[in-house]
Amino acid sequence: MEHTDYLVVGSSHAALEAITAIRMIDPEGSLTLVTRDPELPYSPTVLPYVVSGRSAPDSVYLRDDDFFARNKVSYRRATALKALHAGRSTADLSDGSWIGYRRALLATGASPAIPPIPGIDRVDFHVLRTLADATRLNEAMKRSTKAVVLGAGLVGMHAAENLVKAGADVTIVEMSAQLTSGYFDRIAANLIEQAFLEAGATIMTGKRVIGLEPGGNGTRIALDSGATLEADLLLVATGVRPELDYLNGSGIDADRGILVDDTMRTSVENVWAAGDCAQARGFFTGTPIMNAILPDASIQGRIAGMAMVDDPGIKPYPGGVPLNTYHFFGRHAISVGSSSVPEGGEEQVRFDEASGRYLRAVFDRENRLSGIFGVNEFFDGGVMAQLILRRTDLTDTRARLFANPLATGRELMSQIWR
Repeated sequence: MEHTDYLVVGSSHAALEAITAIRMIDPEGSLTLVTRDPELPYSPTVLPYVVSGRSAPDSVYLRDDDFFARNKVSYRRATALKALHAGRSTADLSDGSWIGYRRALLATGASPAIPPIPGIDRVDFHVLRTLADATRLNEAMKRSTKAVVLGAGLVGMHAAENLVKAGADVTIVEMSAQLTSGYFDRIAANLIEQAFLEAGATIMTGKRVIGLEPGGNGTRIALDSGATLEADLLLVATGVRPELDYLNGSGIDADRGILVDDTMRTSVENVWAAGDCAQARGFFTGTPIMNAILPDASIQGRIAGMAMVDDPGIKPYPGGVPLNTYHFFGRHAISVGSSSVPEGGEEQVRFDEASGRYLRAVFDRENRLSGIFGVNEFFDGGVMAQLILRRTDLTDTRARLFANPLATGRELMSQIWR
C-alpha cells in the first residue's frame, strides 16, 4: 500500500491553497492529491463562461502539470475517495487502490442537489457543476429553442442568461417568492428580474414542479399551479450539497457538511476539511454554517494547510461572511455580509429607479458595517468583507462610506490593512 505524508482530496481552490501553505513549511514531505475530476484544476466560477463560449474548456485551468511537478505533488486524476478509514489513517480510492497518510485534507467540494421530483429519473436534464457539465450544456444550448431552468440561484441565472442570448425561449421556475433569494433582497431581485424580462425571459416565482415526463421533443413539466411547460432543454439548478458517503464509519462528525474548528480540523485529530464540503463557524452567528463561496474556500484551504504543517504563523478562521457578485446583461449586483439589521442598528438605503442603481448598507449600534448590497453600485466586495471581519469603527466615516463606498472603502483599508 502506498503511503504519503499529506493526502489532499479535491483539486479546486481550497486544495490548491493548502498545497501552497504546506510547501511553505515542508518542501520535501510526500504529498499526494487525488481528485474525481479527470482534468487539471479549475474553478466552478468559470463554468458560465464555458457555457457561453467566452472561454474554451482547455483555457480555464488554475494550475498546470508543471505546478505539481515543481511542488513535488503526486497528482492523481479521475480518482475519487470511496471511503476514509480515519482510525487507521488509510483511504480507499475508486481505482481500487489504498493509500495511507499521516495527515489528510478533505476538500471534496459539493455536487448538484437533485430534487425528488416524480419522473425526474425518466427525463434528460442538465446540471452545472463540472467542466464536463458546462461543455455538454454549451452544445445543447446551440440546439435549444425552448428551455426551462429550475432554480433561480446564481448558477441557474447565469445559465438562463446564456440561453436567452443564444436565442432560446427561456422560462425560469423558482419556488421562492423572488429570484436570487439567498443573495439579494426584494428590490435588488426585482431589478434583476426586470433585466431578464426585458431580454425576453419568462419568470415564474412561487411555483413548484410536481412532475416531469418525456413529451414532444423533450420534457413536459407540471407545476403546482396546474400549468404545464414544454422544454427541449431542462436545467436543474436547485442548489448543491456535499457528498459525504465516504465518511461512513470514519468517526468524523458531520451535519450539512463536515464539522470543523477554527483551524479546519475535523473531530478526528489528523484530518482537516475545507471549502464547499466544510461546515465552519459563521462570523455573525458563531455557529457552524455552510458558506460555499470562493474566497472562503481559499481562506479555509490556506488555514488547513498551515495547520497540517504546524505553521507558527497560523491565524484562526475568523468566521464565514457571505460574499457574492453577479453580472447580468451588462449590469452587476453584489452582496456582502448579513442583511438583517442588528438590535440597535440601522440601515441606509438609496434607490434611483430610473437608472436602476440601488445601495443598501446595514450598521450595528456601534457604527460597524454588518452588510452591504448593491445593484449597479461600485464597491470592492473583498474590502467590505474585511471591514466587517475587522469590526472597523465607522463612526467618523460612515457617511462618506455610504456616499462613495468604493473610494472610501479602499481608503480605509489602506490605513488599517496590515
